[in-house]
Amino acid sequence: MPTMAAEPPLIPDFVVPVPSPADGAGPRFSICTLVTRRGEYAEMVESFVGHGFVPADCEYLYIDNSESNRFDAFQGYNLFLSGGRGDYIILCHQDILLLEDGRAELEQRLNELTAHDPEWALCGNAGGVSFTRLAIRISDPYGENQSTGSFPARATALDENFIVVRRQANLSLSHDLSGFHFYGADLCMVADFLGRGAYVIDFHLRHKSGGTTDANFHGLRKDVARKYQKAYRPRWIVTTVGGTYFYVSSSRIRSWLLSSRAVGIPRYVANFYRGIRLRFR
Repeated sequence: MPTMAAEPPLIPDFVVPVPSPADGAGPRFSICTLVTRRGEYAEMVESFVGHGFVPADCEYLYIDNSESNRFDAFQGYNLFLSGGRGDYIILCHQDILLLEDGRAELEQRLNELTAHDPEWALCGNAGGVSFTRLAIRISDPYGENQSTGSFPARATALDENFIVVRRQANLSLSHDLSGFHFYGADLCMVADFLGRGAYVIDFHLRHKSGGTTDANFHGLRKDVARKYQKAYRPRWIVTTVGGTYFYVSSSRIRSWLLSSRAVGIPRYVANFYRGIRLRFR
């Protein structure tokens, strides 16, 4: 007598599967800005619309800080990153204007970047490449039509005037930092932790401001440095499975010595902590 296949267990009706991300299901671009001067922001929006970022398939999101700073950059941009529905989320200042490059050029640069690095997470028009090198494509108070470096250039930090974030990268800014500086650097380091890249691309626009380096700037620089000194610290990783211990460090030799079963330190550490637990029960 043939055996009947067991019926799969019933799943309650209120449980739904996670939808697969689908290109074209939402806006192509989410253009997101913290606004303190409404007139200048209106000029920026007009510039974007005039260069192809039309409302039919682009959304414009803003946070109104015109009367008071209701949200700083880390808080506000995290709202944009979690709430923006576009394939690409543009985080930009209110005081930029598009020039000869528009949507068609940006789409082309993003396609080129994807061919160069399929796992890229964010890009911008200016940033730090190494200790002594910058990559810049901008017009600002420091010069017209600046073009420094080769593009795309892998970046350690991006200037915050214009940043494009790939929504599928699921990035977030740090929740233990605040202020209006260094969020471009923070976002690049978060992307690096997640195994993704940040780049400067050849996308020319005008930024009316040259930036500010006030007391808040220098204070936040110290905060960011302290945060990442702690984040990059050497540490033991302890799991609940099989008493597994291993050590991570920027030194490959130290990591090997402290993690190698041949050396026996992980076993010693495991026995040491096991002895402490037994002793103080």
